[in-house]
Amino acid sequence: MSKVKTSFFCQNCGTSYAKWQGQCNACKEWNTIAEEIIQKQDKVAWKSEPTPSNRAPKPLRITEIDSTQEIRMDTTDTELNRVLGGGIVPGSLTLLGGEPGIGKSTLLLQISLKLPYKTLYVSGEESQKQIKMRAERITPSSDNCYILTETKTQNIFKQIEAIEPEIVIIDSIQTLHTDYIESTAGSISQIRETTAELIKFAKETNIPVILIGHITKDGNIAGPKILEHMVDTVLQFEGDRNHVYRILRSLKNRFGSTAEIGIYEMLGSGLREVSNPSEILISHKDEELSGTAIATTLEGMRPLMIEIQSLVSTAVYGTPQRSTTGYNAKRLNMILAVLEKRAGFRLGAKDVFLNVTGGISVDDPAIDLAVVAAILSSNEDIPVNKDFCFAGEVGLSGEIRPVNRVDQRIQEAEKLGFSTIFVSKYNKIALKNTGIKIELVAKIEDVASMLFG
Repeated sequence: MSKVKTSFFCQNCGTSYAKWQGQCNACKEWNTIAEEIIQKQDKVAWKSEPTPSNRAPKPLRITEIDSTQEIRMDTTDTELNRVLGGGIVPGSLTLLGGEPGIGKSTLLLQISLKLPYKTLYVSGEESQKQIKMRAERITPSSDNCYILTETKTQNIFKQIEAIEPEIVIIDSIQTLHTDYIESTAGSISQIRETTAELIKFAKETNIPVILIGHITKDGNIAGPKILEHMVDTVLQFEGDRNHVYRILRSLKNRFGSTAEIGIYEMLGSGLREVSNPSEILISHKDEELSGTAIATTLEGMRPLMIEIQSLVSTAVYGTPQRSTTGYNAKRLNMILAVLEKRAGFRLGAKDVFLNVTGGISVDDPAIDLAVVAAILSSNEDIPVNKDFCFAGEVGLSGEIRPVNRVDQRIQEAEKLGFSTIFVSKYNKIALKNTGIKIELVAKIEDVASMLFG
């Protein structure tokens, strides 16, 4: 082996430097630059067959490239299939990140136990007995899952050659290390090199690889940003450990949409797929309470009914408070200004608290109308009829603007038993003979007079 070479890397963003310095020029973080050994041996980790010269890749006209649809591997999990865009693409590399204890390992172990494909689950964090205990709690229904506790990539590839799995799951990428890099596991160079070895393996064998990734205290996936660029799909597992519901989002997907979400419920026996998210996002109560309104929103192609809760009270301190959970605080201030200027409601001296139930964050402007209804309901202390729902964007002049795919929102509201939906009169509605009453409104004043007289 030749002389050892070292370099300095920022542990936050992965930028390399010839010598140590206090601040990273790229991300402006202080004291994040550390020395790492980068000398590699003249070997390759995944030994593939040499490609004959006559089979070397050649450039093709774009019209000559085969555009047939890639056959996807069904995960037997409808929520994961939706987020991935229809299933796992052979030869792809998927990265799953999330908070510690949120359920990343449980989700992938549960799926690997149900898959009809031979699966190798590689764990660098837990022993085989620990994984077996969790598997018994999840109640496995397949003998196709093999468990391996190993962190060295060379040994993992040897077992892959022996078992010949159809899917490989790595838990987690930060625990892997290769002999060809002499830095510690979890360092910038180790993560980059082990990921490159797995990508080479996946692309040459057409076997999909799923990686679990740790995250930093800022919520970003630990390691260099290049890790997210190298993989094909980046999934984020979100939720509060104090609540039972988890949301799976796609942050990057080369094979599908990034707008889809999957919703799970954490139970003692594992994660349950929630096929009707509105059941967990709307409170079930007997009496009507002021300050609540139901909004129709869209996450990808999926319509959701969510409950908006508002509390308006006289400000105790000199400066009124504006607090939101799951909704943009600046947009709340805009809506309050519109209510004050255009509709004449005196809210400038009152505290306003807003909450989107279910622990989800919504960016859809179509919930503006429900936010207005909830705020006015709390201010007037008059409950909104629980059979009413709303879909409309509020403009700066107080007008109710049309929203996209309104027909799909109306159908979802009708399916869930709502009697009336408030939408903009400027929306073009193609539905005929619906069982739900469609109220067309043009201004905030129209909504206020219809709801509160």
